[in-house]
Amino acid sequence: MDDRQDHGLTHGLTHGLDYRLNHRLHHGLLDVAGRWQTAAGESGRLPLTVALAAFVGAFLVTRVITRLIRAGRGPFRNVRPGGLHIHHVVPGVVLTVVGGFWAVGVSGEGVARCLAAGVFGAGAGLVLDEFALILHLQDVYWSREGRASIEAITLTVAAVGAVLSGFNPLGVDSFGDLATAGRGTWIAVIVADLLCAAVAFAKGKMRLGVLGLFVPVLGLVAAIRLARPGSPWAARRYRDRPAALARAERRTASHDARWRRLRTWFQDTIAGAPTHTPDDDNDRPDR
Repeated sequence: MDDRQDHGLTHGLTHGLDYRLNHRLHHGLLDVAGRWQTAAGESGRLPLTVALAAFVGAFLVTRVITRLIRAGRGPFRNVRPGGLHIHHVVPGVVLTVVGGFWAVGVSGEGVARCLAAGVFGAGAGLVLDEFALILHLQDVYWSREGRASIEAITLTVAAVGAVLSGFNPLGVDSFGDLATAGRGTWIAVIVADLLCAAVAFAKGKMRLGVLGLFVPVLGLVAAIRLARPGSPWAARRYRDRPAALARAERRTASHDARWRRLRTWFQDTIAGAPTHTPDDDNDRPDR
């Protein structure tokens, strides 16, 4: 066998092997995608998946555009008809209302329901991107107070992601399953979870309080641990307990020092660093 025949045989074997591998990989990916789509459809979570994707997409696109506006780059500008600054929370509210009523009015899990979910998710992303504006009733988008919007977005993604991963609010998969365990048990589980979440909120542990509604053990941990010094729980319960307040301050300072840099990097990377002014950090220029 000469070199050309050997080369041709080797090339043919290699080509055949590559074809078989690509063929199997292609069909494997299609099979995985089909299984996921079937599972999502059968569980009724496909519209929720679409809503979450639209939510995250709208938020990311909006942040890119607003950062370009802030830097004075690209074709984008603030919308100011007649000198009035229209914030993107306004179209967000419109999309949320339209998508919400559309989803309620559509039956089944078809394309129309998924489209409605996408409209709702995109609107919710626009609204929560300016959650801080709603909270403070002033434009704090590029201020430190504006980080509340990133917290709201992150918690929403985590909560919806938990539902899509199989966790459910209050740990309830179906009312029928818990009903078989007895009405008393069913009520006790829900009340205990709600109480833990409420205590977590009162102790200033908002993240764990929200996540505790889906993973009850997180709410229990937040309810047991010391409150943050500036929380309503600390103001009421630690007022006459200076030792407990001192422990809470030390633990909070240690926790914040450990996680502040990572949290700030994450928020600045996604949303952009807040604007700093030499006189007053609360007085921010309009974006």
